[in-house]
Amino acid sequence: MLLKGERTFVVRDAGGFVAHVNMPGWLKPKPSDHGHGPLAMVVESILAPGRLIAMHEHRDDEIVSWVPEGVMRHDDRATGRLVVDRDHLMVMNAGTGFWHSEETLVSDPPLRMLQILVRPRAAGLAPHIQHGPLPAATANVWRHLVSPEGEGAAFYVRSAIDIFDIRLDAGARVEFPRRQGRDLYFYVFSGAVIADGQTFAEGEQGLRLSDGKIEAEAKSASILVAFLLDPNAPIARHGTVGDHRKIPPAIIIRAFLKWRRFRQLWRRSS
Repeated sequence: MLLKGERTFVVRDAGGFVAHVNMPGWLKPKPSDHGHGPLAMVVESILAPGRLIAMHEHRDDEIVSWVPEGVMRHDDRATGRLVVDRDHLMVMNAGTGFWHSEETLVSDPPLRMLQILVRPRAAGLAPHIQHGPLPAATANVWRHLVSPEGEGAAFYVRSAIDIFDIRLDAGARVEFPRRQGRDLYFYVFSGAVIADGQTFAEGEQGLRLSDGKIEAEAKSASILVAFLLDPNAPIARHGTVGDHRKIPPAIIIRAFLKWRRFRQLWRRSS
């Protein structure tokens, strides 16, 4: 069964910086965790030109910065200034901690990106930053962006998760990536696709709690990001962002989702 998540209701607007926070664990009928295994959250971030997010610290998060639209300008105390765009990826393996800032210049286009928060296999690992060109993209073919450390992709995280992206032409059909023992989570960055008889529009998500075969058909030109993750992998839940102490506990979310479903049914019957 493919579980569907509508566009997230968790939106933070800080004036020129808007974050749409997606919690993969909340797609389950009775969530017990905001994340799902190693995947803590997927944040769609939008920065207006000329916006600075000042220097701040991360610890015990593996942070993948994927930028298909615009330019993200990174600065940190170890590597200095880096530029992330549609041709470059950055992975910040925070470990014991590092400080960085993000900004756009007034002359830059609007920035729309995903910041993917992955739980590492253990707390207190050594900090590291990866930055470089992405493998060339081919239309309607999945591109392997990130793998567990030592497993061959151009970039790595220290956890049991693989990350892929794809640009689909309208009408194209593809099978989602599969790996034995891995669950599938995906996010529609733009466009719309049909999977398992359901339509997933921009900003919507899917979660399949198995490694079975599943296909997507693009209703329009679309960009997707897919994750294969081991739900039983060892993880550390100490990330300053991915497992922030202010994230509502599961019992509150279960009550909210139940109320929202009841409200939707009531509206349809009125």
